[in-house]
Amino acid sequence: MCFYAMTYYKLHYACVSCRVSFKRHAHAERSHRCPNCARALVRAGHDFAPPPRRDVRAWSAVAAVLDAGLRYEGLSVCGCGKEPKYRPRTRAQVRARRVVAVREGLPLSEALSRADPQTPSAD
Repeated sequence: MCFYAMTYYKLHYACVSCRVSFKRHAHAERSHRCPNCARALVRAGHDFAPPPRRDVRAWSAVAAVLDAGLRYEGLSVCGCGKEPKYRPRTRAQVRARRVVAVREGLPLSEALSRADPQTPSAD
C-alpha cells in the first residue's frame, strides 16, 4: 500500500541555523520561510525526525546531510518502503564518510547514504 500516493502528506522542512523543523504542504511555486530568521526552509523529506533543539551536534549531522542534497525519505518516494534509508546521526559518522569520500573519490552524497562507509554501493 502506498502511503504517500493515497493522501497529500505534509513534508518536513528544516531551518538548520535555528534548529527547528516544520511540516508544510509542498508547493512548487513558492518556498517556505522560517518564522524565526526568514531564511528559506530546506525540504527534509517525509521521514525526517528532528533532533532536540539543544542537541547542536546532531543538528550539525543533519546540516551535512541536507547540504549534500540528501533527504530523509523511505525506500521509495511513494512510501511503500517500511524503513527509511540510512542517514548519519552523529558528527563522527559524517566525518568517517567524508574521509571515505575523499579517499575513494566519491561524491559526498553517495558516501553519506552508505550504512557502512567501507562497503561499496550495490549500484
